[in-house]
Amino acid sequence: MELSGAEILWECLMREGVEVVFGIPGGANMPIYDAMLKYPVHHVLVRHEQGAAHMADGYARASGKVGVAMATSGPGATNLVTGIATAMMDSSPVVFITGQVHAHLIGGDAFQETDVTGITLPITKHNYLVTRAEEIAQVVREAFYIARTGRPGPVLIDICKNAQIQKTEFVYPEKIQLPGYQPPRTAPAAELKKAAQMIKEARRPIILAGHGLLISRAYREMQELAHRAQIPVAMTLLGIGSMPASDPLNLGMMGMHGEAYCNLAIQNADLLIALGMRFDDRVTGNLKTYAPHARKIHVEIDPSEVHKNVVVDLPLFGDLKAVLGDLLPYVEEARHDEWLDQIEEWRAESDSRDIIYWPDDGKLYTAHVIRSIWEATQGKATLTTGVGQHQMWTAQYYPFEEPYRFITSGGAGTMGFGVPAALGVWFTDKSRDVWVIDGDGSFQMTQAELSTIVQEGASIKIAIMNNHFLGMVRQWQEFFFDSRYAATPLHGPDFVKIAEAHGIPGRRITKPEEVKEALQFANQTPGPVLLDFFVEMEEAVYPMVPAGADLHDMIRRPVREKTTA
Repeated sequence: MELSGAEILWECLMREGVEVVFGIPGGANMPIYDAMLKYPVHHVLVRHEQGAAHMADGYARASGKVGVAMATSGPGATNLVTGIATAMMDSSPVVFITGQVHAHLIGGDAFQETDVTGITLPITKHNYLVTRAEEIAQVVREAFYIARTGRPGPVLIDICKNAQIQKTEFVYPEKIQLPGYQPPRTAPAAELKKAAQMIKEARRPIILAGHGLLISRAYREMQELAHRAQIPVAMTLLGIGSMPASDPLNLGMMGMHGEAYCNLAIQNADLLIALGMRFDDRVTGNLKTYAPHARKIHVEIDPSEVHKNVVVDLPLFGDLKAVLGDLLPYVEEARHDEWLDQIEEWRAESDSRDIIYWPDDGKLYTAHVIRSIWEATQGKATLTTGVGQHQMWTAQYYPFEEPYRFITSGGAGTMGFGVPAALGVWFTDKSRDVWVIDGDGSFQMTQAELSTIVQEGASIKIAIMNNHFLGMVRQWQEFFFDSRYAATPLHGPDFVKIAEAHGIPGRRITKPEEVKEALQFANQTPGPVLLDFFVEMEEAVYPMVPAGADLHDMIRRPVREKTTA
């Protein structure tokens, strides 16, 4: 069957199970868009290519499938770059497809010619420049395989315009041969037995649950390990949801804004079992004093992550689900009551400082608003966030009982991620209760995608924690720059009017007593709703481990009397 390169692309996307593509057409990918009309793939016309990238990313994280984003050459392609880096840092499987100028024009500074494969080389798992139609089927087949296997990640395919137009015989490659790409599956039995022995000998063990647990869908095996050997579980930001919040062994989030008792447990542990996490600086603090008493087991599919930041005693290479499944038969039942009692003492002390227990003083605190959203959604919503204070408060005050309900940018820390990612999440299941919790600074970076939400008829609720600051930067200025607020006070527009201009109902909330009614309004109103919460302007996220400080050297919120309510 002879087809154009553009038609071959869509034939391949269909065979990969692609149902929705996010993107914008332009001069260098017009043949692809023209061919699209022949195929039953839903295309979402975004307002900015960065939005397309985050939508495809949100879709991938919530569904476990490969997301797809498209752009034209030049600025269209470079507008994807932030989204590609975001997907790379968080190991999200997304295939980015860009148009490129005709092959014979490459290197001649043609109109909208940009070397996007060169630009994205360090921020993609792999990328391709396609100059002939004959290459397209093989490249697309490989790209999807690479994106979703091993440690997932973004793959970019840059297709020259002549390759889109040329016709050739279409043969879909049934098999892939990539001799240099062999992700490890599981660890040798001898090493698994060593790990089981280390777990048996430990008196103060702790599991560090990372994003890899969710990616490999190994959270049930991790939970079985935790309960069998009575091991408490600390989670990274992206590992949240791998252990139900209500489970007594759940210690919540670790690291810079993690729970104080969780960080203290890590620092006093005698064994760390790190699962699908990479010991980044926001998790460890000062590496020289990190978990000084602990032996360390690191289960990781990407060998480059092992010993990179923290030297471990026993690395286990492989897919987490396979490794944990093979490890469990060697792990004996155990109890660590004394260790758990110690952690409970630390937890009780932390509760005495927790803002969630403060009595109502007439002020609107973000932590209280997020807890109210949790109550209003019965803890069952899927949340996306931007990046900043609101993101950390969401991690702390919306207890997640299930995996894949908290979609946020971790490694790259990309402001503006929340709104477009929510639309991608909505496309995975349109019956989902999808909320965006955003900051006023983060929201303004991608607010143009409100138009896309309305265009698609998406039922997405948006809650802006509006403190009129770039809040997290302001907090650092308060703590470390003597409260010199350089370029962080933020004069924002009237978000309710912006919502209404898009046909989205909106409300502004300025007092605690208005919160419940506003959330009822959002829940009872079909379609998208925007709520603009005027929260306390100079509230800080606690605890906080200053950058480079010891993990146990936290800035703590002062003790305050608990409310009895």
